[in-house]
Amino acid sequence: MDEKQIRFPSPLLTLIIYFFLLPFVLSQCNRNPVIFNFGDSNSDTGGYAVAHGLNLGDPDARTFFHQPTGRLCDGRLIIDFLCESLNTNYLTPYLESLAPNFTTGANFAICGSSTRPRSVPFSLHIQFSEFKRFQNRSLELGSKGFKNLVGEKDFKNAIYTIDIGQNDLANAFTYLSYADVVKKIPSFISEIREVMLGIYEVGGRNFWVHNTGPLGCLPEKLATRNTNANDFDEYGCIKSLNEAAKAHNMMLNALCEQLRSQTKGATIVYVDIYSIKYNLISSSASYSFENPLMACCGYGGVPYNYNANITCRSSGFSVCEEGSRYVSWDGIHYTEAANAIVASKILSTHYSTPPLNFNYFCSA
Repeated sequence: MDEKQIRFPSPLLTLIIYFFLLPFVLSQCNRNPVIFNFGDSNSDTGGYAVAHGLNLGDPDARTFFHQPTGRLCDGRLIIDFLCESLNTNYLTPYLESLAPNFTTGANFAICGSSTRPRSVPFSLHIQFSEFKRFQNRSLELGSKGFKNLVGEKDFKNAIYTIDIGQNDLANAFTYLSYADVVKKIPSFISEIREVMLGIYEVGGRNFWVHNTGPLGCLPEKLATRNTNANDFDEYGCIKSLNEAAKAHNMMLNALCEQLRSQTKGATIVYVDIYSIKYNLISSSASYSFENPLMACCGYGGVPYNYNANITCRSSGFSVCEEGSRYVSWDGIHYTEAANAIVASKILSTHYSTPPLNFNYFCSA
């Protein structure tokens, strides 16, 4: 299969490749895969709901789980598909108190999280603090004979996935100009650097880092920002927000390159999520997506179906027919259909530096 086929598949071919071929190819692990995930709602598998005592139901989860999971999606997230590719369990939120399964890792990601300010729950710094407590407690209980715990070798061999930054940029744009937002980006990257080095210092060696997506293509931003005709690119996205995301990603990529030379024995994979997601917008017809800048679940109809006063999950919202091909689920988060394609492109290795398979860490 050549690169053109990978980048521009038909929807049917994409589904066949992902759901039937990739699980068999990519799940050949020589040891039990363990994943520790840090991030925001893009990879939150229920942490926010648990932390706030919420029971999110319809229409979330309608496509796959068919019961509340705390995911802000109609089905699976990208991290869920990555877990499936290793034939391992979906990640349990760290704060889950009822029947958690931490034998294959834990998820510290929480909806709304950012890198700064670091003292606010659940910033990346707080998530790292939670991880250190989890690690110390696991090793302590393991030394006392408790079973089914993540052991010392597991922590060393684990994959540490990081997917954060979208909220930092979004929050900054609420009160700053583009130029001032870009000036703040180094402080966001510095927080990611500190956490990656912190993980390395306590034994972590395998890092899988996602850059941030095209903020200016989110229906929520398109519907709520004051704009004029010159603010949009050829696909209808807000140029300044996307340029800031690209500036953030350039600095994050530079950080990963820097840390590769500073962390002996570590493997750091940088994944260009921005390009993958932007391609879903710019080439939406190739994937049979309808209205790529319009939310499936929301209020207001065309062009964005997003209203800050009547959002998805609040009284009065409407939702597209199940089976419809939308990129955006609720104006901020992607649909399962979109997440499946993003995951398949991640697993292709064409967007990774270095171009390593996700199963590299459990099959090496």
